[in-house]
Amino acid sequence: MAEKAVEETKKDEKPPEQPPAGGAPVAAAAPASAPAAPAAAMPPRPMARRDYKWAICHVFSSKNDTIITVTDMSGAETIAKASGGMMVKADREEGKPYAAMQSAAKVANEVKNRGITGLHIRIRAPGGHGAKTPGAGAQAVVRSLARMGLRIGKIEDVTPTPTDTTKRPGGRRGRRV
Repeated sequence: MAEKAVEETKKDEKPPEQPPAGGAPVAAAAPASAPAAPAAAMPPRPMARRDYKWAICHVFSSKNDTIITVTDMSGAETIAKASGGMMVKADREEGKPYAAMQSAAKVANEVKNRGITGLHIRIRAPGGHGAKTPGAGAQAVVRSLARMGLRIGKIEDVTPTPTDTTKRPGGRRGRRV
């Protein structure tokens, strides 16, 4: 019986591992006595849903000016407003990104004081017979509002584009200079 027990223990033992043929040393495995990290020591904490108070930021951005108006969700009550012309002295600077950033900062401070934490942004270019793309100040407004700590919800373009245009101004022979 003792012989059978010895044979069974030999069958259960694994032969010692041979080093690889290249002669490179094998890294030693971690000792079994090292404490293993608990797999599920702490369950994942659920994300806390933060309640935001939302408003709509209407941005009109043309080549010559940027106008920002923040209203409540229905659009009936104006909460804050600013334009590029309120921030800079020269007329030629009104449509530039710097003036748009300054007016966005002013609007953001007013909005935060009213307790609003999130904005849906509606960007509008002149449209119609005018330019269909927003001016340089539109992107600066969005970036500034985001950097001021306001949560940005939807960003949509609400430029009026005619499906079948009306007659351009200037008459049949065009504008005579």
